[in-house]
Amino acid sequence: MTIAIKFCGLTRPQDIDAAVAAQARYVGFVFFPKSPRHVTLDQARALAIAVPPGVAKVALTVDADDTALSALLDAVPIDILQLHGHESPARVAGLRGRFGLPVMKALGIADADDLAQIDDYQGVADQLLIDAKPPKDAALPGGNGLAFDWRLLAGRKYWTRPWMLAGGLTPDNVAEAVRLTGARQVDVSSGVETAPGIKDAARMGDFAGALRDT
Repeated sequence: MTIAIKFCGLTRPQDIDAAVAAQARYVGFVFFPKSPRHVTLDQARALAIAVPPGVAKVALTVDADDTALSALLDAVPIDILQLHGHESPARVAGLRGRFGLPVMKALGIADADDLAQIDDYQGVADQLLIDAKPPKDAALPGGNGLAFDWRLLAGRKYWTRPWMLAGGLTPDNVAEAVRLTGARQVDVSSGVETAPGIKDAARMGDFAGALRDT
């Protein structure tokens, strides 16, 4: 079965080319100034315009207000909003209604207790991104190269929304992560970089190649 790939944190035209060559289903742009993968609206617009039809363009935001989101969506042709902050279920529902775009809510997981929050968001988000919970002192809510115990997700077939596995995935471990979790979608950022924010085309190709036989 084909596993859908999201390459997140793309910052350069060659990253788009590499993602398309690796048959990505999604590409992600980060709008969070603290991140080494942050792009301006002008940069993101130029990148998004180069994305071919059939590849979904995702905007990763962190607790952005309505004014910032309106400016982003006015400037950049985006297909999906990814909320990677502390957005409540009510906030997710409100943004989905206001902007008329599918919403992907990122949820951090460290132990079994963290799985309970998934039920709170299933009715309001179009997709869920199941990520490693960042350390308490982390500057970034994601993209830290951390994984969690994937066995926590084994047999979780009752979820009603499509979901995507993230957190610490690399070309070397993604096949095992899919085997343990049953994920049909995966998200990678730091795992295909040579330095923070610098994607490596060869690693992106290797990541996709590792999934071909899953």
